[in-house]
Amino acid sequence: MKIVVIGGTGLIGSKTVAILRRGGHEVVAASPKSGVNSITGEGLKEAMAGAQVVIDLANSPSFEDKAVLDFFETSGRNLLAAEAAASVRHHVALSIVAIDRTDNGYFRAKLAQEKLIEASGIPYTVIRSTQFLEFLGSIAAESTDGNVVRLSPSLFQPIAADDVAAVVADVALAPPRNGIVEIAGPERASFNEIVARYLKAIGDPRQVVRDPEARYWGGQVEEHSLVPLGEARLGHIGLDEWLRRTQVRA
Repeated sequence: MKIVVIGGTGLIGSKTVAILRRGGHEVVAASPKSGVNSITGEGLKEAMAGAQVVIDLANSPSFEDKAVLDFFETSGRNLLAAEAAASVRHHVALSIVAIDRTDNGYFRAKLAQEKLIEASGIPYTVIRSTQFLEFLGSIAAESTDGNVVRLSPSLFQPIAADDVAAVVADVALAPPRNGIVEIAGPERASFNEIVARYLKAIGDPRQVVRDPEARYWGGQVEEHSLVPLGEARLGHIGLDEWLRRTQVRA
């Protein structure tokens, strides 16, 4: 089976490509560096030729509200048009849990991307994931004031990139759902607690403070704003195991 992975050299993309290639599939790891650009349309026709499945893992280089919305709408339209012309049978997109329940510019842009997919007429599956464990450091940095990290006590259920890639590959090989699959990590705890555990494990002296008013990437969050509300497919790698793997690789 020929599978095109848009964003195939990124964090999730590179792992997904490796899994699919081990399974014997013909995989195109598409990115601007390889001559495939979902914004300009460059190389899309050639990449899609003969493809049965397209996995969209592209991400915006800017998080500014208008720029990120323009990116996902332009990229989405270009990809879906190229897929329709090539008679692609399954469009898989990675999205975010709770984008319809949490208000920030990035989430609004991802929701616009989902709406384009739903309206395209191409069979699809949207995978909504919780935050990746790999971004805990960035989250702490974003929430730091001096030597204090202020975080919401909202529930948090981060997932390892290895688990995300495994689900993406699995979904790509399954029939289209024409709907949403939600995925999350195996552990659920308060946001501030998980980040505090992470910082302690890596020897970071910053103090994590529980702050109900703390924002998440600019958006206000409530108790269940960052976790699935219903049934979700859970990963296998918890925080401690992920830390162990990360330290072994380092």
